[in-house]
Amino acid sequence: MNYKTQMEAAKKGIITNEMMLVSRKEKIDEKKLRDLIASGKVVIPANINHKSLSAEGIGEGLRTKINVNLGISGDCIDYSKEMEKVDLALKFGAEAIMDLSNYGKTNTFRTQLIERSPAMIGTVPMYDAIGYLEKDLLDIKAEDFLTIVEAHAKEGVDFMTIHAGINKRAIECFKRSKRLTNIVSRGGSLLFAWMEMTGNENPFFQYYDEVLEILREYDVTISLGDALRPGSINDSSDAGQLSELIELGNLTKRAWDKDVQVIVEGPGHMALNEIAANMTIQKRLCHGAPFYVLGPLVTDIAPGYDHITSAIGGAIAASSGADFLCYVTPAEHLRLPDLLDVREGIVASKIAAHAADIAKGIPGARELDNKMSDARRRIDWEEMFSYAIDGDKAREYFESSSPSEKHSCTMCGKMCALRTTNKILAGEKVEFCSEKLA
Repeated sequence: MNYKTQMEAAKKGIITNEMMLVSRKEKIDEKKLRDLIASGKVVIPANINHKSLSAEGIGEGLRTKINVNLGISGDCIDYSKEMEKVDLALKFGAEAIMDLSNYGKTNTFRTQLIERSPAMIGTVPMYDAIGYLEKDLLDIKAEDFLTIVEAHAKEGVDFMTIHAGINKRAIECFKRSKRLTNIVSRGGSLLFAWMEMTGNENPFFQYYDEVLEILREYDVTISLGDALRPGSINDSSDAGQLSELIELGNLTKRAWDKDVQVIVEGPGHMALNEIAANMTIQKRLCHGAPFYVLGPLVTDIAPGYDHITSAIGGAIAASSGADFLCYVTPAEHLRLPDLLDVREGIVASKIAAHAADIAKGIPGARELDNKMSDARRRIDWEEMFSYAIDGDKAREYFESSSPSEKHSCTMCGKMCALRTTNKILAGEKVEFCSEKLA
């Protein structure tokens, strides 16, 4: 193999096995896909040590992908429950899973996850710093952070969130902006605290070339983290967010020069009217690199329903150019999500991604919708359930209130519009008074 990364292969004109697989999945010409990867507009996160991976592409002209976050915390330490969430994510076809565990030694769970998961695996090495190194934050040295990055890369992680953009310049902009909600990124806040306590530059920024060398060795895609993403609609599009984005654009080009694939992360919380413009700005400042958004959440007053606020923002973001959606569950801002929360979050995110793909005109995006509509016209319930994003839930609703007439539901009964129209078009009479109404 005379290349290290998918990007290097693409630049050399090589079509890899991963590219061929993504080409078939996306119904895109192999050479066109290769050229998009060479330009940085598409990535295929595929660590050489992730042997169970079924490669996926993220970026321009491809289906919008979704990511599912999971992992333990100090208050909820049950890896078996997290593995159930993994199974649920795979069942619903999530293309990526991020292990955000932030307590104790997490590598055993992560290794098992990589061994069994065909989905891309992502991590945030900064979360693992204290548990992995067994040091308090102030005692961690700059070189220690690189040790964690290398450990995750060797294990087979396909993409890593690296908060390299929150340097001293960006922090000055953040401080001047006088935010309502300050820093809401967990990794970003830890780096901010480390920098303020030590007086040092962000080690991921200062030693960025060394980070890239590690990622290149294992073909890990760097997901440039938005440490200063807005955590409230009041703070969106402020100087802190945009100053970091400018830094991320420069870091994107530096990574491409090393043949490291790049994803850029985005907001956050953001009012509806700002989303489309932010997607355009990101693509411009970051040279068309794939954009990965958390939400955006379009209002701050819906705790318990933030999978909905996120899906609204995610659909607008993806239809305006975002390529990768991070799911948000009803438990966001409240607690670690349980299985039901995860299910609701996945489905909401899948709906947003699919709606955006229809709007973007992604080839084949409407196929299932047309099949569903045809099945509805024929009132074929089993076929409808088979096309639904969550067929089990659809069936549960239907069967919980059974109609007397099988070609209807209990909303309209025999007055079902489709049933009436089908009968008339078939030359049959529609009669109600001679029959008992449902």
